[in-house]
Amino acid sequence: MSLTRKIAHNTIVQIIGKGGGGILSIIALALITRYLGRDGYGTYTTIIAFLQFFGILANLGLITISVQMVSERENKEEIDKVMSNIITLRLLSSAIFLGIAPIVALFFPYPNIIKIGIALTSIAFLFQMILETIVGVFQKNLQMDKPAIAEFSSRVVYVALVVILMYFKRGILDIMIALNIANFVWFVLIFWFSKKFISLKLSFDWAVWKEVIRRAWPIGLSILLNLIYLKADIIILSLYKSQDAVGLYGAPYKLVDALTTFAMMFMGLILPLLASSWAKKDTERFRKIFQKTFNLLIIVVVPMMIGAYLISDRVMTFVAGKDFAESGRILSILSLGAGALFVGALFAHTIVAIDKQKLVIWGYLANAILSLIGYFIFIPKYSYIGAAWVTVFSESFIMIIGLIIIYRQTKILPGFFKIFLKSLLASLLMAIVLYYLKNLQILILMSLAAAVYGASIILFRGITKKEVLEIIKIK
Repeated sequence: MSLTRKIAHNTIVQIIGKGGGGILSIIALALITRYLGRDGYGTYTTIIAFLQFFGILANLGLITISVQMVSERENKEEIDKVMSNIITLRLLSSAIFLGIAPIVALFFPYPNIIKIGIALTSIAFLFQMILETIVGVFQKNLQMDKPAIAEFSSRVVYVALVVILMYFKRGILDIMIALNIANFVWFVLIFWFSKKFISLKLSFDWAVWKEVIRRAWPIGLSILLNLIYLKADIIILSLYKSQDAVGLYGAPYKLVDALTTFAMMFMGLILPLLASSWAKKDTERFRKIFQKTFNLLIIVVVPMMIGAYLISDRVMTFVAGKDFAESGRILSILSLGAGALFVGALFAHTIVAIDKQKLVIWGYLANAILSLIGYFIFIPKYSYIGAAWVTVFSESFIMIIGLIIIYRQTKILPGFFKIFLKSLLASLLMAIVLYYLKNLQILILMSLAAAVYGASIILFRGITKKEVLEIIKIK
């Protein structure tokens, strides 16, 4: 099976599972926004963002390093040993930071319902953080269908519980408990699926821990700096503005998060391939994987940004209800940041693949400082619009830094203008459909626009006929 088909088949399976999970996440978003309203959804968003902040602190770079270290090993005993130690370290760090989160929340000027919600939901985050570390094993074996099935199943449970809670007119704290249950299901399934590839147990081998910490600390520090511009916007917004404003910002933010999940999913498949090629000094294969991945991201990013600009208000009304129509402006801005994040994800994972993550720390530090200054200047004055534009800046800034580091270390630059021009031309044809047929029902409009774009990008050879046949051919 060719490289293109191998990546594509795994990606398609994930898209089916992750796509289904993404749709269910959007359904949950639609249910919760309509049920809780802008103020209630703002409360929900604040709880999640606060815990995500501490969850990122507890990451310590272990998720990425687990993929890298597992990819370097072929012996099952060695993989078991490394993963058991990493899981133990992750469990310890997660318990510490998520245990601190409810205590820290007591000192914030939040209503009691938010503080209680943070304490309740910390359990859900503990399950999620442990299972995310195990996923590296599936990435190595290009078996990402299993995590996709597990995540999809947990989303089914969550949506079902939300519907039941709405029927019985329960409150937001019950919804947070439902998230605990769904994440527990996710954790159990991941652990069960992983038994085929590894045998896990609590393990403390100081030699392994030292190696993991030595390699992970640059990523951990980078993540610590990242959280300032990734999650500080919602937390600062919740301190300066009402929960109503947080709700308006949180709904499109959640929608963009669902989209960026696909970028991270795809990069999870690409990282082991990049790391293996670089370790074997196979520069040609490394360059080929890097360029193909970049091309695919551009093909996705350009129409996403143009489409969001044209129909973002209708999308938010359809997803979250009429009360969130104003969020359309925010979505059109955040889509620019999502585009930068998609491409930046490739650059960030490539830097990890070549083991040069220490070099990007200064970039994350500069970005954290500039973004934090931006949030404190623009959020009090421009509310969620200011937060959205600072987010676009921060994602674009770190994308550029990543590209500079890759070029300096590998002398490789992705070919840009050719694929961008083809994607732009195809997107303009799509835009004509969106503009002149804008009165169509939104799902029909989006499906028609996607079909026009897909046909156009093939016509302009953004994707070649050979690549299409490689993807769809059944062995």
